[in-house]
This record gives sequence, structure tokens and C-alpha cells, in this order.
Amino acid sequence: MRLAVLGDPVAHSRSPAIHTAALAAAGIEGSYTARRVDAAGLAEALDEIRAGTLDGANVTMPHKAAAARLADAADDAVRATGAANTLRRRPGAPGEVESANTDVGGIAAAARKAGIPSGGPVLVLGAGGSARAAIAAFAGRAVQCSVRRDGTVPGVPAVPWGVPVDGAVVVNATPLGMEGEPLPDGLLAAASGLVDLPYGARRTPAVAAALAAGIPVADGLAVLVAQAALSFTWWTGVEAPMAVMEAAARAR
Repeated sequence: MRLAVLGDPVAHSRSPAIHTAALAAAGIEGSYTARRVDAAGLAEALDEIRAGTLDGANVTMPHKAAAARLADAADDAVRATGAANTLRRRPGAPGEVESANTDVGGIAAAARKAGIPSGGPVLVLGAGGSARAAIAAFAGRAVQCSVRRDGTVPGVPAVPWGVPVDGAVVVNATPLGMEGEPLPDGLLAAASGLVDLPYGARRTPAVAAALAAGIPVADGLAVLVAQAALSFTWWTGVEAPMAVMEAAARAR
């Protein structure tokens, strides 16, 4: 089985380690590689899936919306968000690519596992594909969105950047933290929980601050593993070896 993650940048991704370990644990012969691709490279990868020379792929920034547009079929989460993070050859339809958005289920699963409050408001930071996945993951709650620059999410109430929402679960769906940047002052002081999607070699400042304050946290690696498990099962039909994937994600 040949799998890959497609994005730019992509060198930092822990997905190859996670899925390589999962394939080995499940006894499935295959490989999972990271590919730095531009728009043309993304389209070429979809053609490889259609041809059967690539069995599936994850898609990361900045190509999730383009992947949704280029695929021939989509699941409900892709239709809800306009973004796809997982691709495979469509069963029973040779030459077609099917898309899924496992970010939605991954965010929800990681939040549950971390003990993030199941009620109350949610403040999503960002307006890209990951932010839309978070909005879908917390559907049914009072979700608001805050962006640093121009842009909004249609149908979601906007909050000025840096303004806290009392008692909200804060979902950081921006790159803030990947290079050691903190979130705006005051956001976590008012928060009831944190879902922090960025990850790197060390804890992000947001995760460190939330843990110090006793706020429940789902960090970026927890979300990455949760969505990876859903992707793995979607590709292989095999139950994902969660403990193995978690260990691979956090190995240094």
C-alpha cells in the first residue's frame, strides 16, 4: 500500500512516523511518505490515485480546499467544510477519487478524550480549512470565530481578534505556536478548555499556559493521531492501532 501526505510545508509532519508504525503494527506491507507539493503537484497526486499507483493520501495546508474541489466524490464532512484532508481511490468507481475530512471527527474525538467541556461556547481562531473542521466538530454549540486578518466564516458570528469569550473552549486553528508564538493575552484566562491544533518539537506556549492553569487541553498531536486513526481505517478497513500511533507521534 502506497500512501503519502501532501502539503507545503510538510517536512515537520509527524504523519509518516504515525502511519509507518500503524502499517507495521497491522501487518500491512506499504509505505507512507511526505511530499511537498504545489497546486500542480496536488493535481498530479490525485491522478496517481485515479491510476492506482498511489493508494491514498492525507492533505495538509494549504491544499485542503483545493483537494475538495479536485476530488470526484466527497463525504458529509467535506461538503460541510469545503475542505478535504484524506483521499482514496473510490471503491467501485475506477478512475475516481473520493475525499473525506477526518479532521472533523479527529477534533471531536481528541476533545472528548481530553475532557474538554461538552457544553458552553466555543471560540475558533482562524478561518481556513482547519477552522471550518473545528466549527463542524462543535456543531450544535454556540460557536464564534476570530481571525487576525480580513476574512470571516459565513454564518458564524465574528469576535474581534484577541477578545476573550468567557467560559469558551478555545480552538486554535491558526499556525500560532508552531514557531513559539503565544496566543493573545487574556484568551486562555477566560477559557474552559483548549484545543490547540499546531504542533512542533516542543509544547506550544498555549498548551503550556493552559496546563499550568489547570485547563483541559487537547494538543495538536492528540488531534493528529485521532484524525490519522480515522484515515487509516478508511484506507485499510482495519482498526487503527491507537497506542502505537500515539507513541510514534510523540517519539523524539
